[in-house]
Amino acid sequence: MGRAVLKRLKETTLNSFFDIATDWGLKSGGFFTYNNVAGIITFYNGSEIILKDLYSNPSDPNFDSLGSLEITGAFIDECAEVSERAKSIVSSRIRYKLKQYDLIPKLLMTCNPWKGWGYRDFYKTPRADHRAFISARVEDNDFVSEHYKISLKRLVGLDRLRLLEGKWEYELDGALILYDSILDMWTNELPSGKGYITADIARYGRDSTVIVRWEGLNVVQILELGKCSVVEAADTIRQMKRDHNIGMSRIIIDEMGVGGGVVDMLQGCKGYVANSPPLPESGEKRNYRWIKDQCSFKLADMINNAEIGIRVDTAKQRIIDELETIKQDKIEYDGKKQVEGKDKQKESLGRSPDIADCFVMRMYWELSGSHFHEAYLNRIK
Repeated sequence: MGRAVLKRLKETTLNSFFDIATDWGLKSGGFFTYNNVAGIITFYNGSEIILKDLYSNPSDPNFDSLGSLEITGAFIDECAEVSERAKSIVSSRIRYKLKQYDLIPKLLMTCNPWKGWGYRDFYKTPRADHRAFISARVEDNDFVSEHYKISLKRLVGLDRLRLLEGKWEYELDGALILYDSILDMWTNELPSGKGYITADIARYGRDSTVIVRWEGLNVVQILELGKCSVVEAADTIRQMKRDHNIGMSRIIIDEMGVGGGVVDMLQGCKGYVANSPPLPESGEKRNYRWIKDQCSFKLADMINNAEIGIRVDTAKQRIIDELETIKQDKIEYDGKKQVEGKDKQKESLGRSPDIADCFVMRMYWELSGSHFHEAYLNRIK
């Protein structure tokens, strides 16, 4: 029995288990015992329910902590909080004594509507040979109090659509990129092309340094470095350049902060400053506030038109989440187009959108008039 955070599992799901056990006359201490330290419910016949934390921990990206599990079935509560990889690992561990007792492995998951892997695998494809989706609304639960129903009816916007009305087909307010178009990137079949590298450099202990390698408009490698120096970041990019024969002029690095040091070490690469003036298109400045806004709108157009492909499964859910946070700011404002700042993205994600930033930077070469970008950037500097 798992949830993203073990503490919340014990505070919510476990209490529901105790309530139901009491209603059924299954008394603790007789029919079962609970070890709070180990997080195990043991029944009178030796069967167990193991409570598990399914949070995506950076120190255990492959969920090796689940590798030794021998289970007969699993339940994940609030699976929207859990990564697709965690779900898959749990599912792969349902193997204990199945043949001995002629059992079918089962994984039960519950959630509220959300735009993640559950939307793709269950809502969009409600039935398959190995899975089924059961929809339910608050009115279907005879045990929910009227006070809870009243509180849900007071909700507005997306929260009302999701939690009260059970709507899965919703778009994030101001989101520039369609959710289905984001998913399409993993199935878009685009020709290969010249190699490019885009890199977002982080300080020691702050976010992560992310390096993305492209073949044309296809993402073919995503490399994330933990705590590393600017020298290590520069050496990694330089080695990737050599291995894949990528010209220095087709490498762009966010030079804000410590990224400037990497740009200095890689003479001939492009330096990207998010709050620089927008690049000229067709000989004129377009109506954008900064180059980041211009590149973000371009990225949205290309993804929505199925012009970008991804050929790796690295950090899939993370990419989806980050691209969904690219939202137009001041929608009703008649001035220059702009996207919401990184502070709002961090607030939504709980971290920096490092991979999405690398996608945004790739648009530098896709804006028309790129043949004179270098002279233009030198002028504005």
